[in-house]
Amino acid sequence: MHFIYCPDCGKKLITKPMGDEGNIPYCEDCQRPLFDMFSSCVIVLVTDGKGQVVLLRQNYISTKYHNLVSGYIKPKETAEETAYREVQEEIGLNLTSLEFIGTYWFDKKEQLMIGFIGKTDDKELTLSGEVDGAQWVEANQAKNMVHPKGSVSYALIEHLLNNFND
Repeated sequence: MHFIYCPDCGKKLITKPMGDEGNIPYCEDCQRPLFDMFSSCVIVLVTDGKGQVVLLRQNYISTKYHNLVSGYIKPKETAEETAYREVQEEIGLNLTSLEFIGTYWFDKKEQLMIGFIGKTDDKELTLSGEVDGAQWVEANQAKNMVHPKGSVSYALIEHLLNNFND
């Protein structure tokens, strides 16, 4: 989100140089810069550690491709807490471990996605109302079921496959 008006006092912002950041919207009355903001969310590839992963069907996201567990970070919540919560909420699994893989910019929605691989010993899926379906599949098969190369889902599956025998 790019600020045009101050969210505190409502005054139209000016542009002011802010060191290395360049020209930034600035409120003269509140005397503060208002940097652009964006949403942060997590995306989690859930695996059993034996070569299988969980893929979701969420028709509001895509009717063509399967998805991974994902969700927005709530205030006062860490990315790791969000990952554990979202996996439990969306597919009813408890993670035994969580590995940070990387961050990814999702240009379409102007979001920062924080990618994880989560391991579970649970196998029985319990779906939330926002998940139309979910299934365990072989990771090498999953690459062909998610958004193509260049997507975060594909990158996480590729990372798992490249590091599976480590």
